[in-house]
Amino acid sequence: MRLPLKDKKFIFLLVAILVVVTLEIFSIFGIDMPMPYAPFIYVAFILAIGHKVIWNGFQALFRLNFSSINLLMVIAVVGAFYLGEYPEAAVVIVLYVLGERLEDIGIANSKSALDDLVSKSPKTAFIKASGIDVPIDKIEIGTIIQVKPHDMIPLDGIIEYGESAVDEAAITGEPIPKDKHKGDLVFAGTLNKSGFIEIKTTKLSTDTTFSKIIKLTFEVSANKSKTQKFIQQFAKIYTPSVIVLAALLFVVPVFLLNKDMNHWLEQAITLLVIACPCALVISTPVAIYAAIGNASSKGVLIKGGKYLELLAGVNAICLDKTRTITFGNPVVSDVIPLNGTSREELLACAAGAEVFSEHPLAQAIVDAAKNAGYKIHAAEKFESIIGKGAIAKCLVCEDETILIGKLQFIGESQPITNDAEQIVKKLSEQGKTSVVVSFGNGVAGIIGLMDEIKPDSAEAIKEFRIMGIEPIMLTGDSILSANYVADIVHIKEIFGGLLPEDKAARIKESILKYKSVAMVGDGINDAPALAQSTVGIAMGAAGSDTAIETANIALMNDKLSLIPFLIRLSKSTLFRIKMNTIGAISIKVLFILLAFMGYGNLVMAIAADVGVTLIVILISLNLMKFES
Repeated sequence: MRLPLKDKKFIFLLVAILVVVTLEIFSIFGIDMPMPYAPFIYVAFILAIGHKVIWNGFQALFRLNFSSINLLMVIAVVGAFYLGEYPEAAVVIVLYVLGERLEDIGIANSKSALDDLVSKSPKTAFIKASGIDVPIDKIEIGTIIQVKPHDMIPLDGIIEYGESAVDEAAITGEPIPKDKHKGDLVFAGTLNKSGFIEIKTTKLSTDTTFSKIIKLTFEVSANKSKTQKFIQQFAKIYTPSVIVLAALLFVVPVFLLNKDMNHWLEQAITLLVIACPCALVISTPVAIYAAIGNASSKGVLIKGGKYLELLAGVNAICLDKTRTITFGNPVVSDVIPLNGTSREELLACAAGAEVFSEHPLAQAIVDAAKNAGYKIHAAEKFESIIGKGAIAKCLVCEDETILIGKLQFIGESQPITNDAEQIVKKLSEQGKTSVVVSFGNGVAGIIGLMDEIKPDSAEAIKEFRIMGIEPIMLTGDSILSANYVADIVHIKEIFGGLLPEDKAARIKESILKYKSVAMVGDGINDAPALAQSTVGIAMGAAGSDTAIETANIALMNDKLSLIPFLIRLSKSTLFRIKMNTIGAISIKVLFILLAFMGYGNLVMAIAADVGVTLIVILISLNLMKFES
């Protein structure tokens, strides 16, 4: 835990503790301040350190608010003064103030990752046209802004000029900067590491990815976990109950059993001090904020402790296919030359025609030729036939005509063999798309394309199974494509060809079967299912704004492998909260029993209370370093 040693008030508090504890030790050995000065000196000490506690305690008394912890402290101090235990009265207040300060430090430390995120938000941008800095909330979409090396990017946009390495850790949690060139998308709140760039803005300041992250960050405190709400409600009942018990501990022995009044007053005060629910109240928020801060540093946004807690109880997880399990970008998976055509000729010539097209399948074929090291054939007279394919003239091959597209399109002018039909059928059964190529003399070859599966998808789904969580695929894509991907990543329960309302209906069915179900998706079509699920998880970088806003958790780097980590983190968070609660209650019960038996000790009770609070905070803060 990072202590604010540069904070003068905190240093003053530490010095006060040292002085008070020293005076208490002297008192134990019979060395006391001379009378009649002692009461006045200790009162001054108490007011200097704990004036807010005393004031809040008296306010609670006037309002008859017996659930106030401050009221417990006031009763304890007044009782100690009545007994002439002036050092103990000072120790009560000073250590209680220390406990409160430690709570503040614990919360501040646990929220540090979120606070760091918010503090990075740029306030102005340099406009190219006017040559001046303008507040980002005044900048319209389509404005050209300039960003120098080592400056924060103030708004989402597309690079119009220049290239640079951009540190996107604030958005995605990825520590390695990404190379960005003309036409690439950049996000507000990320750091331009090297080159000078000009950006054409694509979003207003209120709509940027970074501003949404900040908004989600502030939603954290609003969505409290069930455990957190329970502890807060428990404290409201617990505190007045303790006052009643303390009163009984004093009244029964003194007025009914004729026992020593001072001794049982001290036991009652000891009960009040040790029963202070500081450790109980603080353990949950510190643990929740620490866990959420940890997740935030890895590019995961959790909208509150409520969803972190729900994630721990998930029994099934429904996953969209495209851009969730897969990248959503087609890649060439099969190159099948026919009729004596070489692999190089088939790819290089097909790429020569497709280089004129902006279709994703065409770009995938061009990329495949480049990645294979082939020189793309020059072509001309490109003509696109919508819904069918394209025609072009190759300037390299002897057979000048290039026909490329669907099997039916090629069949309109070329003979189709049974082999070609079977290849297309087989690729279709595997969920792949076939692009048939002809050079004007039958079928020269067939290129198969598929949506590329993310490298961490299979491992993430394997981890779900190890955890006892059933993975389910829900996709709007064809059942053939869904089955092919599901077979690779080992998902057994698959539903394909679903409309948005169908996905939501499947979530309802899964909840009836599995009780607690998470949904992972990225698009507007996933929003109803995300809202219907127990916990909605959006792929934040690739996903739509609607999906991010509907979901309870957003993965800003689109790594499916982070979900098993989040589930382990949520389980560890709940376990530590339970252990903190059990430990704190056990210590309190022990000292309460000692007080009822007449063996309570005020100083030991204070030390135990502050000690338990500190231990609880340290255990909770350790979640910021949770990795496994």
